[in-house]
Amino acid sequence: MPHRKKPMPTSKSSRQVAAPMGGVDAFLASLAHPHKEGIELLRQAILAVDSRITEDVKWNAPSFALADHFATFKLHPPATLQLVLHTGARRQASPRRFALSGAEPFIKWAAPDRCVITLANTASAREHTALVANLVRQWLEQL
Repeated sequence: MPHRKKPMPTSKSSRQVAAPMGGVDAFLASLAHPHKEGIELLRQAILAVDSRITEDVKWNAPSFALADHFATFKLHPPATLQLVLHTGARRQASPRRFALSGAEPFIKWAAPDRCVITLANTASAREHTALVANLVRQWLEQL
């Protein structure tokens, strides 16, 4: 009888956690985050950008998609509010260079086709909701 290896344990941060029943609404209802109100504000602004946008929980955070995922909240560490704009779960072999205008102090580029929008807190999210929606709109135009 062959010896079977036990699966390697994975840390909570390295595995995808399924959305609870009820999807993103249920996930956010149970979320303990200091900027939860800001996350909700930005979530509604992103969904309003295009009626085709869908959402679910991916990588243990609200994530938005058209044909593929293009934006995912980064909830940890919870010191700030962060939204990652990307081109899907898989890294592209030859990534295109994306460009966003009007928000240079809020954006950090992690790759030519991936950036992180960082807002300090819920008050900043409230103040810059329209700006984030505009950045998402610009991103979608380049997908």
